[in-house]
Amino acid sequence: MTPAARLAAAIDLLAALDDQPRRPADAIANDFFRARRYIGGGDRRAIADRAWGVVRQRMRLEWWLAQIQCRPTPRMLVAADLLLAEGLEVPTVLRAFPGGQYAPEPLNVLEERLLRALAAFRDKAAGVQGLVHPAMPEGVRLNLPDWVIPGFRARFGEGLAEEAAAMEQPAPLDLRANLLKTTREAAAAALGAEGFETEPTRWSPWGLRLPSRRPVTATAAFMEGLIEVQDEGSQLIALLTDARPGLRVADVCAGAGGKTLALAASMRNKGRITACDVSAPRLEGAVRRLRRAGVDNAERHLFAPGDRWAKRRAGQFDRVLVDAPCTGTGTWRRNPDARLRTGFQDLQELLAKQREILDMAAELVRPAGRLVYATCSLLPEEDEDQVAGFLGRHPDFVPLPLAEAWASAGPPGEPPAGGPYLVTSPARHGTDGFFAAVLQRRS
Repeated sequence: MTPAARLAAAIDLLAALDDQPRRPADAIANDFFRARRYIGGGDRRAIADRAWGVVRQRMRLEWWLAQIQCRPTPRMLVAADLLLAEGLEVPTVLRAFPGGQYAPEPLNVLEERLLRALAAFRDKAAGVQGLVHPAMPEGVRLNLPDWVIPGFRARFGEGLAEEAAAMEQPAPLDLRANLLKTTREAAAAALGAEGFETEPTRWSPWGLRLPSRRPVTATAAFMEGLIEVQDEGSQLIALLTDARPGLRVADVCAGAGGKTLALAASMRNKGRITACDVSAPRLEGAVRRLRRAGVDNAERHLFAPGDRWAKRRAGQFDRVLVDAPCTGTGTWRRNPDARLRTGFQDLQELLAKQREILDMAAELVRPAGRLVYATCSLLPEEDEDQVAGFLGRHPDFVPLPLAEAWASAGPPGEPPAGGPYLVTSPARHGTDGFFAAVLQRRS
């Protein structure tokens, strides 16, 4: 594809995202490219990179366009990104819209006038650095929605700007070696033979890292079940669950089974693990992944209204993992659209859901067993505050300090964070943002 054709496709993809604002961008992009199978792999990456670049900076781009009373259409967002983020001059931006077959239509008279007004506004301002203008409000300057700033400031303090900047960067691609079929070293060699050079992750003894997103799901290593895609922070949550061979384990919010797979591998297919979720399609996806990974000690349970499964299995599990539904603020570098489609009302609804799930999961834990509560959020309301509320309602549980839980799980070295709970973040650890608390039931 020509550069102009790629640009036109990126504009079309942005339009598709605008048409479905509450749907995850990855799912929309998958459908977009599935309907355009003629687009090759290299072109897909270029188109996606262009579109995701606009999505990552959309808050700032919309602020700039608002200063000249311009509606943020996909075409003007892309034009503004070329002008402001890439630093192109107006004539060069105009040439990027040449018209003709497979190319974006030329900017019309109004669009060109707005583009020139935008350039003039930029040029007369002092202190502009890329997309950051000194007159921007704090949230736009940090590229964060206003509703998360109090929680993020409580979490990061003076490091807030550094963490916000790290959340703007594309995430690396982390993989987990499936120890049921291979070792980390052998998995790395298999990937290397297919042209994918990796390096070991710092804390997870199972992890391998690629510096950027690559099509690993097309490799023989993936199709043979030697590896799974999983962020290192997510791997650490599975590690802290300490699911040993012979135990009974429940993964209460299993989704498509990412952590179930890791737990089953650490159990070496011995004992029993139950993957639970409210979504039948997600559990079906988990079944396919478990089969590919060679897991044979897992069963599944689909929660339904009025379900008494937890009551019937009260006190039967040695380990219960609650990877709770959350705002996902820790994954915004990987899912930049989520910061645009998640709001304060979502947080309030999720807090109630998390409390309900935790109370149900507590019933499953046997005396002296462990409940691991985890989120991919960095908001204290969903993390430490949620745990404090749970401990107030359930005095038969006590927190197991991170250092003790880390030593019990057995990985080499020190844990990645101090304090009573695991907290990882993009700037401090190079992982997605995760929280985990290990809570032990009294004997």
